Amino acid sequence: MVDVLRVAAGDGLLTADELDERLEAALSARTVSELAALTADLPPVSATGGVTGAEVKDVVRIEQVHSGAVERVGRWVVPRRLELAVTYCGVTLDFTDAVITHDTLRINVSMTGKTLTLVTRPGIVVDTDGLQLVHSRIKHRQAPTNPATPVALRVELVGQKAHGRVVVRPPRRTFVQWLLR
Repeated sequence: MVDVLRVAAGDGLLTADELDERLEAALSARTVSELAALTADLPPVSATGGVTGAEVKDVVRIEQVHSGAVERVGRWVVPRRLELAVTYCGVTLDFTDAVITHDTLRINVSMTGKTLTLVTRPGIVVDTDGLQLVHSRIKHRQAPTNPATPVALRVELVGQKAHGRVVVRPPRRTFVQWLLR
């Protein structure tokens, strides 16, 4: 939600004062309807960060068999639901710069082989309880976060993952961050 407001301000749709007011309201909002009201008058945001006439997609389906890796990295718009029908293709969903427009992302997984990688940031919670594993394993690694950080996105993994791994991790550290740890 905050990203949507920042993109709108960057495109000249909001003044600095309007942005400050809406950011303050967004950070103090208690319900999803309060958040939706803050962007109701703004056009949808595209995956490149600009304004587009198309609606933010409610459902995105990705189907691939024995081909290259599937990646969603950089600034991409997170849909409400993502359907993965993938066989022997690695999948990476990087949420560090993603534009979050909903409070929950449900990922319906039908994946065989390779690795499903979710790169998270503070405020993103991943729930793997609805995922059935067949000859697979989950590696869930979280960066230390402040308990006061609000949940910006809840990712629910449901379906079946066979013969491979599911990795949930924070972004990789830069060399300087590694040296300063």
